[in-house]
Amino acid sequence: MIKPIKLIKIDTHINFLSKAKILITFSIILMVISIALLFVKGLNYGIDFKGGTLIEVQKTSGLADVASVRLSLKSLDLGNTQLQEFGKETDLLIRVEQMNDKEGEQQKIIKAISNVISSEYTIRRVEVVGPKVSAELIRKGVIAVFSAIFSVLIYIWFRFEWQFSIGAISALVHDIIITIGVFSLLQLEFNLSIIAALLTIVGYSLNDTVVIYDRIREELRKYKKMPLFELVNQALNLTLSRTLMTSITTLLALMSLYLFGGEVIKGFTFAMIWGVLIGTYSSIFIASPILIKLNVKRDWSKKDD
Repeated sequence: MIKPIKLIKIDTHINFLSKAKILITFSIILMVISIALLFVKGLNYGIDFKGGTLIEVQKTSGLADVASVRLSLKSLDLGNTQLQEFGKETDLLIRVEQMNDKEGEQQKIIKAISNVISSEYTIRRVEVVGPKVSAELIRKGVIAVFSAIFSVLIYIWFRFEWQFSIGAISALVHDIIITIGVFSLLQLEFNLSIIAALLTIVGYSLNDTVVIYDRIREELRKYKKMPLFELVNQALNLTLSRTLMTSITTLLALMSLYLFGGEVIKGFTFAMIWGVLIGTYSSIFIASPILIKLNVKRDWSKKDD
């Protein structure tokens, strides 16, 4: 008979909260820098939010020549046009910003570009988004993110106490602002897939925070006289092995997607990798210390309301 494998329990006694004040101050500075970057550099909006035409092309033989393609596109007088290498050395990405919403304008642009480069390049992908649609996508993306945060606020408030709710929301806002700041700093393309990544980060960070909060609540019920600082530290150590296993396995899958998934999903996977790292950090060093600052409820002996 095969005996079941017993999981090794890691018994740690790390003083996570010893540097809580320094780390919270550091996080606040990062958030301020991120907001400043949004005003100074802004975001590199993709075709989803700017509107226009995106065409991915591949050289039929040899390496792609950016200079010659740029010269060919310049002769078409298409307005604001961007050209960049995309993934392999044979692939290029052409972006044409749409200046008006006339019917059939995008098709004319696609046909004109195709006629100029068809002898040397094959078109692999075409995306077209009108100005009205892009404006609507921006609005819906913002609504989606704020709706997710508000829903988390209500959920945590009803499940735990208002102190837990403030701690969880603070961690989520911290994660989202710093993630957007990284995209602004590196000028990575910000499109609908990144909005999806932000919403996924909200879910991941919340899941990690709730696990820690559940353990803290259990410890509050068990040790009614233990100092709150020591109790939260103990809860963090008890959930450390679970947090590490979840984060590491998730990162392994995301790293595989980032390295081998292709350029199309690279921005999404980068946002997810960063989100797992910052979400794990915020659950331990942002969400938990806030409970101490807010003097979380100590008497959990009575039945929850």
